[in-house]
Amino acid sequence: MKQMKSIKDLKGSQYDSFFLIAGPCVVESEELCMEVAGQVLAICTELGIPYIFKGSYRKANRSRMDSFTGIGDVDALTILRKVGDHFQIPVTTDIHTEEEAALAAEYVDILQIPAFLCRQTSLLVAAAQTGRIVNVKKGQFMSPEAMGFAADKVRQAGGSEVWLTDRGSCFGYHDLVVDYRGIPAMQEFGAPVIMDCTHSLQQPNQPAGVTGGRPDLIPTIARAAIAVGADGLFIETHPRPAQAKSDGANMLPLDQLRSLLEKLVCIRKAIL
Repeated sequence: MKQMKSIKDLKGSQYDSFFLIAGPCVVESEELCMEVAGQVLAICTELGIPYIFKGSYRKANRSRMDSFTGIGDVDALTILRKVGDHFQIPVTTDIHTEEEAALAAEYVDILQIPAFLCRQTSLLVAAAQTGRIVNVKKGQFMSPEAMGFAADKVRQAGGSEVWLTDRGSCFGYHDLVVDYRGIPAMQEFGAPVIMDCTHSLQQPNQPAGVTGGRPDLIPTIARAAIAVGADGLFIETHPRPAQAKSDGANMLPLDQLRSLLEKLVCIRKAIL
């Protein structure tokens, strides 16, 4: 696998376009990952959008003990590497502990730090020391300005590059709200800034212990993010969300992605 050390290595990054991080919430099977990656790559290639495949090799922070967490670490990471090698695209996954950083770095190009863990210094340092790009999600409890400290930790630990992702801020107990001032605020730190259009619409802490969401509003979040100059978008997508093993209530149906991306390309061109 060719190591991606910078956004400059992202295929198609010479074009003035946003990039897309997309895939299923969790690695369910090789067949699913290949299906999603192949369809999304075809759309992105046609529209000139650089593409990064995303899939969690292990799910943590589950509300209930019986929630699906994965098919096995090495099995899932091997599938991620197969996707990257087969389609010649970068891949990313999230990590939760220092030990996971070194393991996942053997298989993926970009290590994603979950929002809940964005202040965990030891985790940020471990991720940076792998030499992989580190994408830090802004905590729901954090101001955009405070994310400068997270970026500094990655850089001071020798990270090759740091990206920052907004995923909304806490709004009461069961909802989130997106403050689009955060995108230019975090860009001031010299990092690419991504809008997570999926998790910013989560409705956590539901009585049933299963996170809800508003995937019907993903286009609204995405259009606004591109309009204010986001460098990239994060969208979880699945061909059959109702059958997904994790976060099916949040994911964009795969057959709706092309239409959305076509509109986003038009918005991007309009603001240049």
